[in-house]
Amino acid sequence: MLDIIYWPVSAILWFWHKAFGFVFGADSGLAWSLAIVFLVFTLRLVLYKPFVKQVRTTKQMQELQPQIKELQKKYKNDRETMAREMQKLQKDHGFNPLMGCLPVLVQVPVFLGLFHVLRSFNRTGHGFGQLGLTPEENANIGNYIFSAADVQSFLSARIFGAPIAAFITAPQNELEGFADWGGTPTRLTIALVAIPLMVIAGVATHFNARASVQRQTPEAAANPQAAIMNKLSLWVFPLGVMVGGPFLMIGILLYWVANNIWTYGQQHLVFGRMEKEEEEKKAKKLEQRAQNAPKPGVKPVDVRKKQDAPAADGSSSNGTAASNGTPKQSAKQGGKRRPGGQQRPGNRGRANQKRKR
Repeated sequence: MLDIIYWPVSAILWFWHKAFGFVFGADSGLAWSLAIVFLVFTLRLVLYKPFVKQVRTTKQMQELQPQIKELQKKYKNDRETMAREMQKLQKDHGFNPLMGCLPVLVQVPVFLGLFHVLRSFNRTGHGFGQLGLTPEENANIGNYIFSAADVQSFLSARIFGAPIAAFITAPQNELEGFADWGGTPTRLTIALVAIPLMVIAGVATHFNARASVQRQTPEAAANPQAAIMNKLSLWVFPLGVMVGGPFLMIGILLYWVANNIWTYGQQHLVFGRMEKEEEEKKAKKLEQRAQNAPKPGVKPVDVRKKQDAPAADGSSSNGTAASNGTPKQSAKQGGKRRPGGQQRPGNRGRANQKRKR
């Protein structure tokens, strides 16, 4: 049913094994370990752009928290309207919640695919999903894109004496499946390799979560749901890796360590670039303010005075002609002015007086 995942995962693992096997030898545990690590790096490189969008989506979600809270308060009794307004808010700001989940949604099937492919190198178990093959049958049947020779190479590969497909709680009959290919490993040998990987994976998970929590805004951290998720990612998930480690193959623990190392470096790279972009935006705003501000020592120009001042041709800004001479002279020469700006005749009053006489 999940062959659409198993075949591509096995193909990528096969490619990197051939590349490192050419250098270190096909049966080398280092070649198989690096193949698993670079399988992780290949996947995360493909998911780099979705990861950047996820970070930007998370940041945008934090910036929209005040508006979301206002909508929740305003429409707390009308869930339908609140949902419609939420969608409108997300659409107006170009917010896509799916981008925040895409990298995780893609990594889950790949993790399951890698788990199945690595487990299928040793099919001598009788548990859930196992075929119960004999060691001879198992060693002579291919594993997806891997040939029978590749299966034998994987069974022979060791990391400090421990097979990559072994785990601490493996049944004894599964451990005996490695007998003809480097000897049956002991649980102590497996534990000496698996336990340090479990601790490294748990600590790396914790520090990755801490880096994400520290970059949250105070408003986002104060959200009850965000506070619960922060506690889960800081303590429960790392503890889960360490508790579940005895049931995971060494190859899966290598996958987990490599994934956390990549995540830690990628977070610092992406967040560093985003902080640099924010600083550049702030610098541009400050530069624009500095350009619009008056220069030192220059008196600010009052625009209103400039509009009321008379023009050079003797006309004021409102279209009326400026008077020449003093007010008294203008009164003598042309008489008084009407409210509309027109000049009254100087002899008008005298003529009226003569008529009355």
